[in-house]
Amino acid sequence: MVFKRRDRRPLWRIVLEFFWPRGGWARAARYIQHRLHRLPDPPEKIARGIFAGVFTTFTPFYGLHFVIAGTLAWIMRGNIVASLLGTFFGNPLTYVPIAIASLRTGYWLLGIDRHEPHHKTLLQNFTYAGGDLWDNLVAWVTGQPTDWSDLHVFYDKVFYPYMIGGILPGIITALVAYYLTVPVIRAYQNRRKGALKAKLAALKKKKKQAESGTPPE
Repeated sequence: MVFKRRDRRPLWRIVLEFFWPRGGWARAARYIQHRLHRLPDPPEKIARGIFAGVFTTFTPFYGLHFVIAGTLAWIMRGNIVASLLGTFFGNPLTYVPIAIASLRTGYWLLGIDRHEPHHKTLLQNFTYAGGDLWDNLVAWVTGQPTDWSDLHVFYDKVFYPYMIGGILPGIITALVAYYLTVPVIRAYQNRRKGALKAKLAALKKKKKQAESGTPPE
């Protein structure tokens, strides 16, 4: 196959590079920045795409962030490629603070006491919900009775507060990203246009000198 890797990576390396890509996150960030600078659209359209991508990382719809960011960018008439690049704001280094900020905001908005005795940690809720999903899938296949109580708790204590609470910090962070992106992209595009104009002017001058027989300077 054309796009198949020649060297098959072991599972441990795949997991390691998910949390720490080859070259580090600084190199990954520079790559994303380079791709953003090369986009041809106006700065405001690119920034709207970044807004959509960054905002999407504050939603609990993991696995669907690309789809949601692209759809939101399309609605906002932003750059869809920029929105997909913007979702990389959410990564293994930032998902924990994003989740904490979203959940705490959701608890505050919904009036949920996160210190109540039966309140589980985020990891415990995910673990219990995953186990509940697997147990019920097995029960459905084997014809046994199902019990969705842990998934109901997960929805009430994690998913719904996360979804509601992520709106406010998501908008704030996305707005900061928007207003930082516009001047940076504009400055880069203006500098690039200036460099292209200087290069074209030099080529025209060289061509004119060649036609007139004047030796180049």
